[in-house]
Amino acid sequence: MSQFSTVVIDNGTGYTKMGYAGNMEPSYIIPTVLADAINKGTTKVASQNQKFENPELDFFIGDDAFAHQKSHNLQYIIRSGQIENWEAMEKFWHRAIYSQLRCEPEEHRFILTEPPLNTPENREQMAEIMFETFNVKGLFIGVQATLALYAQICGPQSDVKSFSKGDLTGTVIDSGDGVTHVFPVSDGFVIGSCVKHIPLAGKDITKFILQQLRDRGEPVPADDAMDIAQKVKERFGYVCKDVVKEYKKFDEKTLDESTGKIVQSNKFKKYVHKQTMTGATFEIDIGYERFLGPEMFFHPEFIHNDWRSPLDEIVDNSIQSCPIDTRRKLYENIVLSGGSTLFKDFDQRLNKQVQQRVDDRLKQYETLTGQAPKPIKVNVSQNMVQRYAVWFGGSVLGSQEHFQKVCHSREDYMERGPSICRHNPLFPQGF
Repeated sequence: MSQFSTVVIDNGTGYTKMGYAGNMEPSYIIPTVLADAINKGTTKVASQNQKFENPELDFFIGDDAFAHQKSHNLQYIIRSGQIENWEAMEKFWHRAIYSQLRCEPEEHRFILTEPPLNTPENREQMAEIMFETFNVKGLFIGVQATLALYAQICGPQSDVKSFSKGDLTGTVIDSGDGVTHVFPVSDGFVIGSCVKHIPLAGKDITKFILQQLRDRGEPVPADDAMDIAQKVKERFGYVCKDVVKEYKKFDEKTLDESTGKIVQSNKFKKYVHKQTMTGATFEIDIGYERFLGPEMFFHPEFIHNDWRSPLDEIVDNSIQSCPIDTRRKLYENIVLSGGSTLFKDFDQRLNKQVQQRVDDRLKQYETLTGQAPKPIKVNVSQNMVQRYAVWFGGSVLGSQEHFQKVCHSREDYMERGPSICRHNPLFPQGF
């Protein structure tokens, strides 16, 4: 990392990823949460890495925010991908820049991310905070879906030099902690009218797993409940090929000839947890929730009474609503992004079910017309940077030679105002 590398910050609903352009992974990943003082009196407060007498600086972010939630107001800054509290967001950025990244913003260009269909007014608000409060050297606001696609194409095993703007066509499925989106992208631009939203994501799976554990009578302490459920999800969760067959695998019992006892299926696992408050360790049996949690993407009715459409149907509908000349490429390049797409065999199951929908439609066309259409090969791809795909896309972009041409400078902002950040093209004219 050079002294003045571009700073990349990807603010997600659940977690914020931040670091410097040119790196493979973000330097810090912390919860996108702020703990603000309940009573802002003139008391001396201990803050992250420093002590302040100014009560306005009595706040904490990330994991430290959770540690101080009894004495401070806990605020979730982003919901469903959208910033809800700009004052809290500004405080979060302040602590992230000065205490976590430990950089002088005047010396760095910044890349921030935004959800597709973000309003121009929100971009202006981001620009005002970055240029007016932090006096950054330059600012680029990248669309998360486009950066995720950029990461997949310009990833560790790709040839960035042979990259062209036409390669930025594909369907991005971004599922994090708070929201799941399907974004069709053509030549680097999100087809806004075809974006689909799914009200199910990582936090819903975590809550479902916790409920399953409690219904089975597992000893889950209230203080550690969500943390335990999240770790169970991340360590043991997977996507099965068939729910009924998977149930049967769990119900299989065998005879241990050495002891003469009936033994449960090896599909059951044990999780050992150390309680935060007491330090005592205890054991939890992990069963059907291993596959039932991730199954919500394909059978959302398991946990959601008002949402019945599986992910493969949403992906298919999104692509079918796009211009006809883009659909083949959109099917052939489906990119996964976000932590909730990391379940074992998630890509294979989604690939199979989207392919089945495409094949059924082509067979129907052949039956109606008597003509055999050209087959479409669905390709759902995983990659090495899938968990941090959006951030890594920004990291690659910020290290490219053309980035300085698309990044809005402080001088441009002073001359033209925040409206310059309404448009953030990924490539300069004539690229």
